[in-house]
Amino acid sequence: MMPVMEPLSRILAETRHRGRRLLGEARWLAGVATLPPRVALFQLRARRLARRSQDRFSLTSVTRPPDLRVLLALARGRTRTVELGTATGWTAISLALADPRRRVISYDVVERPEPQRYLKLVGPSVRERIELVTGPGSRGPERAGHFDLLYIDSSHEREQTIAEVLAWRPALGPGATIVFDDYPHPDYPGIREAISELGLDGEERGTLFIHTVDRAG
Repeated sequence: MMPVMEPLSRILAETRHRGRRLLGEARWLAGVATLPPRVALFQLRARRLARRSQDRFSLTSVTRPPDLRVLLALARGRTRTVELGTATGWTAISLALADPRRRVISYDVVERPEPQRYLKLVGPSVRERIELVTGPGSRGPERAGHFDLLYIDSSHEREQTIAEVLAWRPALGPGATIVFDDYPHPDYPGIREAISELGLDGEERGTLFIHTVDRAG
């Protein structure tokens, strides 16, 4: 009986695993369908490329479609955007795709090869509006100017997050938005601690915390 039961047990486990994977893929596709068409097309092509190139980091770490939809809605009408935490570049590219007037500066302490791979999926008019900077976001803007959206998805650590907000706050105009990713994540309490320490008010939407800069900055 054992020689029969062992293969059956393995088949059932594999079937359950395949079912969970298909369910996860269906949920991802449903989320992508709610994104702007150009962004959705990029996300589909990028995911296909990630699978072909076995880029598991992208497949597991990029901004989830429901959160990306919220971020793009918050970015509507905002043309000078900063992202702290480039990772593999999907979010920066999506932000640029969503508005042909928008320029995106994205910082990461690690210079990865993946962003260049995914930038090849979009045209030069999109690529030229994305600036990738290798370095900590806590060093702030490298040139004068105001920005209207700051998206923080970097170290998730308390002190680093505080330093990033303080470095960029002088460059954020009245009405600008700061968006923190992974706010409710139990593994990243530093984000909630930083927001509390900074005394920022705002609202939670999905895994994002959203703060609007008031007239006093």
